[in-house]
Amino acid sequence: MSVKFISDRSSNSDAMLKPSLQLKLGQTLTMTPQLQQAIRLLQLPVLDLNAQIQDALEENIMLEMEDLPDVPQTSGETTAEIETIKAEDQWQTRAERNIQDGGWNGEGRPISEFADESGQTLREHLLWQLEMEHFSPREAIIGEAIIDAINDDGYLTISLEEIAEILEPDSDVKLDEIEATLDKVQKLDPAGVGARSLSECIILQLRQLDSSTPGLDLAIDLANEHLDLIATREYGEIRRSLRTSEEQLHDALALVRGCNPRPGQSVSPAAAEYVIPDVFVRKVDNRWHVEISPTGVPRLSVNQQYAQLLRGSGDHAVLRTQLQEARWLIRSLEIRNETLLKVATCIVSRQTEFLEQGDEAMKPMVLRDVAEEIGMHESTISRVTTNKYMHTPRGVFEFKYFFSSHLSTADGEEQSSTSVRAKIRKLIGAENPGKPLSDSKIADLLANEGIKVARRTVAKYRESMNIASSSERRKRAAR
Repeated sequence: MSVKFISDRSSNSDAMLKPSLQLKLGQTLTMTPQLQQAIRLLQLPVLDLNAQIQDALEENIMLEMEDLPDVPQTSGETTAEIETIKAEDQWQTRAERNIQDGGWNGEGRPISEFADESGQTLREHLLWQLEMEHFSPREAIIGEAIIDAINDDGYLTISLEEIAEILEPDSDVKLDEIEATLDKVQKLDPAGVGARSLSECIILQLRQLDSSTPGLDLAIDLANEHLDLIATREYGEIRRSLRTSEEQLHDALALVRGCNPRPGQSVSPAAAEYVIPDVFVRKVDNRWHVEISPTGVPRLSVNQQYAQLLRGSGDHAVLRTQLQEARWLIRSLEIRNETLLKVATCIVSRQTEFLEQGDEAMKPMVLRDVAEEIGMHESTISRVTTNKYMHTPRGVFEFKYFFSSHLSTADGEEQSSTSVRAKIRKLIGAENPGKPLSDSKIADLLANEGIKVARRTVAKYRESMNIASSSERRKRAAR
């Protein structure tokens, strides 16, 4: 209930204000702490949820972790598979660093002297070199300002004028000084760091090669003026413009392609993100079964020894509060698992053909479909399907992967956009390389299968799969 003061203007000539009271009844919906906790846990991915559970175990004496149950065969195989992938990724990462460190990837190019295995950031790596190299105190100040403006890819993100403004006005730093210091920073490891463009980045790397390297001068010319033609593979145009032979161009292109367009990533590569499935899907006796991952989230219970201390006693207010919080957390986790299982089961029941046949059999499905079937709000389904993963015989997919828009077919049925993409990819994969299919031709072929799709829609789907146009595919086939 709320009380409001309302001012009424009098009809008298003096127009005096008369305050009055008015009672107004209203109804509001208040979320309890338990409900807030359940919603918060529902939308958390497994890793973040485990972190919160660990914090709760450390802070709440009434909570304890149950022993893990026997892991099903499916889960065991999946865990081994994930661990193998991690090991292979680590080996590949180290092998690539051995080859590509400092922006180089072989072909007579030098290995970096400063190969970093410590997780050091690019900024820390450059500042360390700044202290080791012959920089004057004034150059060191300028150099630090330059390094602060270099992003994780190794590029200088602001102009020299902006660097001059960052430095103290009374230092009276000239642009020539900043340019000279930048030149020294660009000679640091990794090669290409401090560049202001892709062209400059490649040129910086090329200039560290021995001057007698075949095709070096031509490679520098390519990086300086013709990167756009290299991207579109217009090699004939390049040969005519530079008046060079095919063999010479081949050597120069090898040098350019050998450069690292993101030299900073060789020092501080992006951290690998590993996926932990929330549910496992497997086929048993010709029926699809869905189960919550037994190893994803630990099972919690109330510590019975401490709980017995509270029976028949009115003391220990702190322990009673912790007991209530422990029960809320356990119940919230149960609600989370129940909701995940309901949503996953609904998805599997609707996408059985995908599990058995692949992308071409994907059915159209939106959040509303699942919400109506299991009796939940769309916002809840959205929380459940975000950053939640399902392990299937076809691989690990985010829940959201199974949702897609629909297209109408000639017989009145609906076709998933994922299915249409798969069909387009299949048609292009089976085409004659010398006569690639145009977007219009693909639209006609899909129409023959009863799928009505516009040419521009085909182009949009093709581009989303990073497939080149028919003209570009024809050029590549002719080379």
